[in-house]
Amino acid sequence: MPRGPRLTDRLGITHPIIQAPMAGGASTVALAIAVTNAGALGSLAAPYLAPTQIADAAAAIRAGTGGPFGINLFAPTPVPAAADPTAAMSALAPFHAELGLAPPTVPVAGGIDFAAQFAAALASPATVLSFTFGVLTSEQVAAVQSRGMMLVGTATTVAEAVQLEALGVDAVVAQGAEAGGHRGSFAGDFGASMIGTLALVPQMVDAVGIPVIASGGIMDGRGIAAALALGAQAVQMGTAFLTADEAGITEGYKQLILSTPESATRVTRAFSGRPARGIVNRAMTAIEGDAGAILPFPLQNALTRPMRNAATAQDRPEFLSLWAGQALTLARRQPAAAMVARLVEETDAVLARLRPGS
Repeated sequence: MPRGPRLTDRLGITHPIIQAPMAGGASTVALAIAVTNAGALGSLAAPYLAPTQIADAAAAIRAGTGGPFGINLFAPTPVPAAADPTAAMSALAPFHAELGLAPPTVPVAGGIDFAAQFAAALASPATVLSFTFGVLTSEQVAAVQSRGMMLVGTATTVAEAVQLEALGVDAVVAQGAEAGGHRGSFAGDFGASMIGTLALVPQMVDAVGIPVIASGGIMDGRGIAAALALGAQAVQMGTAFLTADEAGITEGYKQLILSTPESATRVTRAFSGRPARGIVNRAMTAIEGDAGAILPFPLQNALTRPMRNAATAQDRPEFLSLWAGQALTLARRQPAAAMVARLVEETDAVLARLRPGS
């Protein structure tokens, strides 16, 4: 597999593959270690972790690998205006009862000390600090650079990528509309930012001088080869790693990814209040049925957390936020190291077929 002349060397990885940092429990220490030891870049999703948890998890990753890894945070977002939670709480009440939970309570925004999380990430042995949902301050960018870490932002449009480059990031993830999980949009309308990976990546490559990392709908060597052909220097893969043995999601969730058709995902605000792509299930459908039953992020996220935690413990995927991208039928069940090896082999085979005379 060809190595990107700048990005892979800067990261210290053999293969231009990055395991997406998937918050909420999908990303685990074991997954990050396995991916890094296989020659790609493992990632720790830290948006919901306390500073001590970030420090402990990063130390555990370092104990398991001498290779590079990344830590991801959610950039601070504006505090939402006060909203009446009555309808949202009523929509969840039947699910709470079915899961054996007390009735929903009024959600409270906050609880995340970004400054403390940021400090913990900076103090960690991570090679990369990535962020999504917005931008950092110039002081924070300088702090990352003085630490010698690589700084990576997320963009869903060319305009966002240009803004991130001006901010001083070292690389940008081009998140196509096919991607599972939360949309990283921050500088425009969410609907207008739903640009497919195939269209987004080459336009972003032409517009910025920093490395572009393709993300969204990339599940096998064909997708990796296509992304490299479009000018990306690496790919970031989330859904592909959700079915790795080391991923932290439930068995029921993994089986749904492996058995659900490509047409069964949808972008929804039902679980967090922020647009995110996931597999359509009972909870999504019911919550979306009442437009007034969805609070803004992060209030909706706080409100649905008890339901999602209970559903995880009981392996009840009908109540979970089943984040997944549009190419989920290409998912395979494997240990992460075997998955990376397969992806590399597939990519090499595709590129070999495309060479003149092959």
